[in-house]
Amino acid sequence: MARLFYVTILAFASASADLVAVVPSLAEIMRPFSGKTEKGVACDSLEGKVMSGYQGWFTTGSDGSPLPWTHWTRDGKIPNEKNCSVEMWPDISEYVDDERFATNLVHADGRKAEVFSSLHAKTVDRHFSWMKQYGIDGAFVQRFAADLRDPWVMLTRTTVLAHCRAAAHAHGRAYVVMYDLSGLKKGETAIVREDWKRLRKEMSIAADSQYLRHRGKPLVAIWGVGFSDDRAYTLEECETLIDFFREDGCSVMLGVPTWWRQMRGDAVEDPHLLEMVQKADVLSPWTVGRYEDAAGVDRHSREHLVGDVAWCKQKKIDYLPVVFPGFSWRNMNRDAPFNVIPRRGGAFLWEQCVAAKKHGASMLYVAMFDEVDEGTAIFKCTSDTPDTGDLKFLREPALPSDHYLKVTGAAGKLLRGEIEPESTIDAVVEGAK
Repeated sequence: MARLFYVTILAFASASADLVAVVPSLAEIMRPFSGKTEKGVACDSLEGKVMSGYQGWFTTGSDGSPLPWTHWTRDGKIPNEKNCSVEMWPDISEYVDDERFATNLVHADGRKAEVFSSLHAKTVDRHFSWMKQYGIDGAFVQRFAADLRDPWVMLTRTTVLAHCRAAAHAHGRAYVVMYDLSGLKKGETAIVREDWKRLRKEMSIAADSQYLRHRGKPLVAIWGVGFSDDRAYTLEECETLIDFFREDGCSVMLGVPTWWRQMRGDAVEDPHLLEMVQKADVLSPWTVGRYEDAAGVDRHSREHLVGDVAWCKQKKIDYLPVVFPGFSWRNMNRDAPFNVIPRRGGAFLWEQCVAAKKHGASMLYVAMFDEVDEGTAIFKCTSDTPDTGDLKFLREPALPSDHYLKVTGAAGKLLRGEIEPESTIDAVVEGAK
C-alpha cells in the first residue's frame, strides 16, 4: 500500500516538466544522504541546545511546484492588498534572482515586493547558513500529519525535509522531524507511523549523522498531545503513537498544552494525560500567545515553569521550554488586533530566555524561525514593507534585519553560562556583532 502511494506521487510529479525545476525526483528525495558534512554542532543530545521551529511551508504558485500560493495568502492567489495573510515581510536582499518571486504588492519606492519559496534548495540552505552564522543549533522541521493525506502536499513537504537535511549537513546543524497532529481525524494517527517507516527505510533518516539523537536514540517530536480544543484524535491514539516510536528505538518529545500538569485551560481534564506523558523523554509545553509582557513572563514562571521543571525532574523527563518573539495575525484574521504581543525590540524574547535559564532549563525551543504568518519569525525581515490601504506589517525600523537571529544566538550562550542572566538585550546583541 505504501509503495503504491509513492508510485502515485511519482506519476504526478513526472507529469509536470516545470515541477522538476524545484522538486527533485522522488528517488532523489528519498535516498540516504551521501554528500559532504561540515563539522558543527554535536548531534548526540538536545542538552544545551537552542533549536528553532522551521515551518518550510511557503510556496508561490510560480515556483514550479504543484501548489498555489500557500501561507502567503488566504486564497492561494498572488499576494495583493486584499488577500495577503502574513504579518512580516522577509528581507530578501541576500537572495539571488531565481529565489525571488514577485507579488502584486509594491514598496514605497514603486519596486515590486518579492518573497521566497521554501521549495527552493538555495533558500533553505541560506536559512540554515544563518543558523550557523548566528549560533542556532538546528531546527525542528515541521511535518503536519494531515498534509500527508494529499500526494501533492506530501511531495512538497518531503522535498523541504530533504532540503533541510542537506542544509544541516552543509552547515553543521542538527534537525529533527516534528509531527504536528493538528487536523487529524479520529483513527488517522496511523498516517504518522506509516510515514516514519518510509522515512526510516528509504531516507535512512534515523541513521543520518545530522539527525539529532537524544538519550542515545534518534529524537522524534509529536506535537498536539492533550489539547482541549476539540481535537478528533484521542489520548489513546497518542499513546499508541508514543509506544510505536519507543518500540522503534526512538526518543520521544511531546508538544503539550501550557496547563498540561494542572489539566485545565488549554489541556484536557483527563488524568490519563499525566499518565501518558510519563512515557516521554522530553516534554515541551506550548506557550505562544499565553502571555504578552514582562509581567506575564514572570507569572508564567511562577505558575508553570517552577512546577513543570520540578515534576519533570522527579520523573526523570527532560524539559524543553518554548519561547517566542511576539505575536500578531491581523492579516490572516482581519478581525484580530494588530501586533497583539509586541516584540519590544527583542526584550520580550530575552525575558523568556532568562526566565527559562533561571528556573533550570538546559535547552530551548524558539518558535519560530520562518513563521511570518503569525509574526513569530526570527529570521531576517525588513521594515521596508509593502503597506497599502488597510494592509500593514510589523516593522522595527531602528533594528537591523538580523536582530532576532542575534538574540536567539545569545540564548545559546545564556544556556551554556557564557552570558549572565542579568545581561541586558542591548548587551547581548552588541556581543553578537
